[in-house]
Amino acid sequence: MKRERALQVVLVLVGLLYCFWGYLLFDNLWHAKWLIGHSDVMPMFLSLNTALGVCLLLAVKQPAKHRLMIAYGAWSSLAHAFTMTIMSAQAVAHGMHRQDSPQDIVMFVVIGGTLLALLPAKQASPAGAPISEPRFAER
Repeated sequence: MKRERALQVVLVLVGLLYCFWGYLLFDNLWHAKWLIGHSDVMPMFLSLNTALGVCLLLAVKQPAKHRLMIAYGAWSSLAHAFTMTIMSAQAVAHGMHRQDSPQDIVMFVVIGGTLLALLPAKQASPAGAPISEPRFAER
């Protein structure tokens, strides 16, 4: 029970952080900040993580039912940290320095690692249970 409560707290914190990035996305697009320096990657990154934040907040109530979404949040954070690590190493090799490194790398490793560590266990399906057709909203 404590583990589930800890996961819920983490989901709320990460979900709110990612949702806040929706404000940054709006500001970036409204003022066309992405045109300065041709940084068209930032709005795309912000839009993906804003949507992920909403999904993580929806998973707070019943984390076990949203295991795949939580796992996606964890693995995408770790993949992002890995990509930024490579970019930082390449920048150093070319005598440059990434503006946000290494804080952003550490932040995404912590988010991904924490979500993976608290990921709910797979729920076993009853033995021999037939796979049923998906149920759609009934009219």
